[in-house]
Amino acid sequence: MSSSKKQVSSLQEKAGISPPEITSISAIHQIQKNRKIQPSAEELIDGILNANRTSLSRGITLVESTNPEHAEKANEVIKGCLPYANKSIRIGITGVPGVGKSTFIETFGTFLTGLGKNVAVLAVDPSSSLSHGSILGDKTRMEELVKNENAFIRPSASGDTLGGVARKTRETIILCEAAGFDTILIETVGVGQSETAVHSMVDFFLLLKISGAGDELQGIKRGIMEMADAIVINKADGDNIKKATQAKLEFNRALHLFPPKKSTWQPKVTTCSAITHEGISEIWETISNYFEMTTNTGYFHEKRKDQNHFWMMETINEQLRLNFYNQPEIISQLEQNKKAVQNDELSPFAAAQNLLALYFGKDTK
Repeated sequence: MSSSKKQVSSLQEKAGISPPEITSISAIHQIQKNRKIQPSAEELIDGILNANRTSLSRGITLVESTNPEHAEKANEVIKGCLPYANKSIRIGITGVPGVGKSTFIETFGTFLTGLGKNVAVLAVDPSSSLSHGSILGDKTRMEELVKNENAFIRPSASGDTLGGVARKTRETIILCEAAGFDTILIETVGVGQSETAVHSMVDFFLLLKISGAGDELQGIKRGIMEMADAIVINKADGDNIKKATQAKLEFNRALHLFPPKKSTWQPKVTTCSAITHEGISEIWETISNYFEMTTNTGYFHEKRKDQNHFWMMETINEQLRLNFYNQPEIISQLEQNKKAVQNDELSPFAAAQNLLALYFGKDTK
């Protein structure tokens, strides 16, 4: 390369288009006005049923909103979509950070769209306990799948929900199904607590592992493995193939020590490489076999019924919690009781009883 030529960086800024000298003020006001116009519940439902991505995204945003004023409209949208839901297979995918969940989901999702499937990916992003913010970077990690016209990726912040599962993921599934997505992939945070919640909203639970990771998560391994319908050893490529094969044998032996599942399904262990795409088709074959077996035995639909009951109870608990903390008298007394507990002037249990009695309108004296 000649020393007179300078290497051009891929990050170099290109010359843009100069803005016009005259800007239409009326056009700006019109754009701002249109942005503020919110579609009605009927318009959102109609858009979702016609697979309009904008309507689906706005519907999910409405469902995820914590604004009490949005609750009635969100419930109306869910009710309108419900008759068109429950026509998909829901797959939960979990694994510790670094196992390659995003890369695997992109490869697996692309494989499924190649089979003619419409795939929705609901990725739950962990929120900071300090700033309460989330990066929501799943779309950037799935840059090929996000451009696929048969795929829809929706990252959501976990918020303060236990284990990191977005509070409204269950309702989001309904909207995605109504929009025509027949395969729903739900990615968990992978910190050990969110798995139980995700397991209660999916049909098939897939656990991603990597060989040679050690037993740092020994305390949660048994619980997650008992929930798993399949264990996939990812990154089985290059020099790691031999280790992955050995890990497959070890997990197979471990699974036989667990009690039989209610579904009578025997969990499978397999290896794959999300980079080379090796083993991806076998994973889908395993899921298809599970779906066929559990449908024939009736377990699939019984599990869906149990999940609906579970989420009804969870919603009641959630609404009671929100209602409690939004009561003006509770808000005014909460800080006072908190300081009394911190200063050892009142026990945590007595303080809780005082607040609950206030909430239920009882006299504590």
